[in-house]
Amino acid sequence: MKKLILIFSMLAALNGMAQQDALFSQYMFNKLTVNPAYAGSREVFSADLISRYQWVGFDGAPKTLSLSMHSPLKNEHMALGCYVYSDNIGATLDQGAQAVYAYRIILPKGKLSLGISAGMKYYNIDFSKVYVEDPDYFFYGQQEKKIIPDANFGIYYYNNHLYAGLSSKQLLQNEYALVNTSDGTSYSRLVRHFYGMAGLAIPVSDNVIFRPSTLVKFVKNAPWQIDLNASFLINDILWIGATYRTDNTLVGMAELLVGKSLRIGYSYDYNLSPLRNFNSGSHEIRLGVDFDLLRVRMLTPRYF
Repeated sequence: MKKLILIFSMLAALNGMAQQDALFSQYMFNKLTVNPAYAGSREVFSADLISRYQWVGFDGAPKTLSLSMHSPLKNEHMALGCYVYSDNIGATLDQGAQAVYAYRIILPKGKLSLGISAGMKYYNIDFSKVYVEDPDYFFYGQQEKKIIPDANFGIYYYNNHLYAGLSSKQLLQNEYALVNTSDGTSYSRLVRHFYGMAGLAIPVSDNVIFRPSTLVKFVKNAPWQIDLNASFLINDILWIGATYRTDNTLVGMAELLVGKSLRIGYSYDYNLSPLRNFNSGSHEIRLGVDFDLLRVRMLTPRYF
């Protein structure tokens, strides 16, 4: 049964009927992989490493690794960044690298950032790794490899107490797979992903900050997906929170602030759908660091 579900999931992805971007539960701590306009918004050099192991115990389950870095420049209107990732799901391997540029407009009560990122994606689809009871030509050792360009765009407004952003990824919608079968030629292409995000930091007491946030995702021919998160910062050291995702997932998470520079995060996803019978949840570990390279006063903690 696990293998049948894996094949169904992979073919759905090839047909472009589902989300093609890697999933991260701790999006609120690192938004660069979703919106390039986030670059520089922490006002220091910031780096994040995230390792995600989804659906533990499920054959061919997604395994994702992402590294992002970004920083403002001495010219406060500009920021630069980059990120690389690797996303492995069954017989498919998706890897990429992006360079990020953001231009920031200084407003009376915050900053409005316009960001763009561009880079390359590498796809490898190895059908010989797929197990089927009665294989046909489609699964006889075919392997599809392709390198394609990609670009993303975003808008992001923020200050010390709130943020809001809109972004679109995979703007070029390039083809990344071509499979020849007895029935003809089948193409798969990237589809544009649209994201909306928002969050607030609300003081509850001298030692507690409440931070609600949301991330909305839309892809043509796929259901809308919404993440609703509620987190609390306790004594400027520990974030704890929970998320409900509309694909029937509950997420618990925590982040520990170690000094002014180091952030360690962990999240656990529990699926409420029948898929929970075939896996023991999803784990995500995150390591973040901040360095004040421009010698300006660091704001600690940073809520976003």
